[in-house]
Amino acid sequence: MATADLGIGARLNGAIPFPADNPWNTDISGAPVDANSANLIASIGLATGLHPDFGPAFGIPYEVVSGSQAPVTINFTAYGDESEPGPYPIPPDAPVEGGGDQHVLVIDRDHNRLYELFGAVAQSDGSWNAACGAVFHLDADNVRPTAQPGWTSADAAGLPIFPGLVRYEEASAGLIAHAVRFTVQSSRRAYVPPANHWASSSTSVNLPPMGMRVRLKASFAIPANFSTQSKAILQALKTYGMIVADNGSNWYITGAPDARWDSSTLNRELGSVKGSDFEVLRMDGLVT
Repeated sequence: MATADLGIGARLNGAIPFPADNPWNTDISGAPVDANSANLIASIGLATGLHPDFGPAFGIPYEVVSGSQAPVTINFTAYGDESEPGPYPIPPDAPVEGGGDQHVLVIDRDHNRLYELFGAVAQSDGSWNAACGAVFHLDADNVRPTAQPGWTSADAAGLPIFPGLVRYEEASAGLIAHAVRFTVQSSRRAYVPPANHWASSSTSVNLPPMGMRVRLKASFAIPANFSTQSKAILQALKTYGMIVADNGSNWYITGAPDARWDSSTLNRELGSVKGSDFEVLRMDGLVT
């Protein structure tokens, strides 16, 4: 990530998390469809439209720091036994996602590390309290070498959050070259790689497991009159798909806040794309 700028919402200048052959960055446009795709899509909502869960003043923020950022103590309040121990190089004024999740995402560009916290609260002594945390290696396919099977992360699926964010920098350039994070209201007690954790007690095979990847059908024609940003997002959903990462509202896709997003246009254009326009990719390596 050496080309990345520093600061909150900093530009990555073409850098991507993880190697090109990582699942987040793999072209899945020709991957086989799951045999139960129709039922899985129906459980999320055939007539429900996509919803951009980001805008000028909301979304999941992130900050890029240099390798000299001072590491601080992280006091884990819930899942410390499934978290990499601190210290983490989290600035005392790092941006915290609004709402109940209170995610904090910090990239150490010089050491190619991504630090993510869930339920984060800054303390007066410079330390942070957090329900759990995770450290990801951005320069390797073994993205979290210390994690054990079944560990959670700052996300319910045990996945990194940052690689799946829609960022204005990419969308406005017309190219998002990675999969996108999204949520579903009801999930299954199962996960499929690259996920590592489930967040449900239901065993219904018609509900999506964490890590399930969907793809915008090849037959879907992206309207030529859509904005550059919407066209980039939809093309990414055709080429790289989107991955179930958490329980939440159906078909909500996650992005980073940016003052330049046009929420009304995004809501109108993406909202016209329905669940019926998607299909589920075959789930190899399902863990139940």
